[in-house]
Amino acid sequence: MIALLQRVTQAKVDVAGATIGAIDAGLMVLVCAERGDTEKEADALLAKLLGYRVFADEAGKMNRSVTDVAGGLLLVPQFTLAADTKSGTRPSFTPAAAPQDGLRLFTHFVEQARSRHACVQTGQFGADMQVSLTNNGPVTFWLQVNAK
Repeated sequence: MIALLQRVTQAKVDVAGATIGAIDAGLMVLVCAERGDTEKEADALLAKLLGYRVFADEAGKMNRSVTDVAGGLLLVPQFTLAADTKSGTRPSFTPAAAPQDGLRLFTHFVEQARSRHACVQTGQFGADMQVSLTNNGPVTFWLQVNAK
């Protein structure tokens, strides 16, 4: 499983001209399941994400997690994170989970996030989404948990 997280002052997802998910300060996270991933990898990635310290403490050091600061969490499915770009000029998506597995794992990830964090919003799996955000820093991190 892959998560590309960005610390934001605000973020939102629109589908067909309507906002379906929005947060103020927190993390906008692009989420991708890879072939072979299971709920075990999704749970491990979520634990890492919720505990990842990217917010400043009193000394200005990145020492607080989204949980610590009670920030928003906007989870957006994005299978293109699994793209193989090693050769040629067109990405291959064979490393990505099949759509039914991706949907199942994204749904599981969201359900688990909502059970552990107060403010969780989402994008829509398989939709043509327009994502807008204001990256705070900018701060962006790639987190990955590989299937065993």
